[in-house]
Amino acid sequence: MKITRSETEHVAGLARLSFERQEIEDITGRLNEVLEYMEKLEELDTSGVEPMTHSLELTNAFRDDEVKPSLPNEEALANAPEKENQAFVVPRII
Repeated sequence: MKITRSETEHVAGLARLSFERQEIEDITGRLNEVLEYMEKLEELDTSGVEPMTHSLELTNAFRDDEVKPSLPNEEALANAPEKENQAFVVPRII
């Protein structure tokens, strides 16, 4: 399956991206290389391979929560660009 220049432009438009003509050509070429590689991978016989959700067999790689002493306020705020009443000052969002 080949991707055309117009399809690349369409997808770029959906993503609200703008590219120069040469960039569209380059991206189209790279996308086609990826698709060629995927076609090559489809040739592999994976009938005996069990589907996996992850490449490594990890189960619950969590650690128990432990209460530990935290940094003193002065040390935590030492590099803050702005602070007030022992707290960080950040820009208002709403």
